Amino acid sequence: MSHRSHSSVAARRRTHALVFTALGDATRLSLIAKLCRGQPRSISQLTEGSKLTRQAISKHLRVLESAGIVHGVRTGRESLFEFDPEPIEEIKKHLDLVSEQPDQALARLKSFVEQ
Repeated sequence: MSHRSHSSVAARRRTHALVFTALGDATRLSLIAKLCRGQPRSISQLTEGSKLTRQAISKHLRVLESAGIVHGVRTGRESLFEFDPEPIEEIKKHLDLVSEQPDQALARLKSFVEQ
């Protein structure tokens, strides 16, 4: 494996790890659910109905932003956050690929045994 492809695989793994880490928290999953409903939302809107402070919500949003799952856009004095499904879609593709590997191994084994 070339250095370039090895480093791109390593970068992809780091990105996947960030996404899994971001998704591994109930509060962040709740924020994603709110943002999936369509329109970008402010921190104030995301704090509504929660016992968390704006600072706590901001901290969780930074984790989601670092994983690429949400993007903040500054409008005036506040930031609006919106959901970006691409990192989660990439994880889904990765999990689909990983889950195919045991199936393929079993199919090879079955073919070998039946010969």
